[in-house]
Amino acid sequence: MNKVIMITFAAVVLLLQGCASSLSGDTYSRSEARKVQNVEYAWVDAVKPVVIEGRTDSPLGAGAGAIVGGIAGSTVGGGKGSSIASVVGAVAGGIVGQKIEENSTRKQGQEVTVTLESGRTISVVQEVDSDGFFQPGERVRVLRQGSTARIVR
Repeated sequence: MNKVIMITFAAVVLLLQGCASSLSGDTYSRSEARKVQNVEYAWVDAVKPVVIEGRTDSPLGAGAGAIVGGIAGSTVGGGKGSSIASVVGAVAGGIVGQKIEENSTRKQGQEVTVTLESGRTISVVQEVDSDGFFQPGERVRVLRQGSTARIVR
C-alpha cells in the first residue's frame, strides 16, 4: 500500500509542475496572442536575480495532498481509529500538497531596469527565459499590452 501512496504522490507532483505557467518574456498566454502591443526600444541598465514565488491560490496541491493523505491515513488502525487517521492524514496531506505546489511553481526571475529611448527609466520583473539573463548595455525591446510589460531581445 505504501508503494501506491508514493506513486500517487509522485504523480501529483509531476501534474502540478505541468500546470505551472511561465512568466518569461518569450512565453504568451492564449489570451495575449494576436493582440496589439506597444513597442519601445531601450538599453539595459541593471539586472538583479530574483525569485518569483510559487502559486498558492490553486486548490490542486492542497486537494491532491488531502486525497493522498486521507488514503494513507485510512490504512492506519481500524474502526474509529482509521476514521480519525483519515481526517488527520487528509489535513496534513492538504498542507503538504499546498507547500509542494508552491515550491514546484517557484521560478528564477530577473528584475531588469532599462532606460527607454524617451529617457524614462522603468523596471520589469519577469522569469528568466531560454536565452538567460539580460546584460547591462544590451539593446532590448519593451513590449506593453495594457498593464503588462515584458522585455525581449
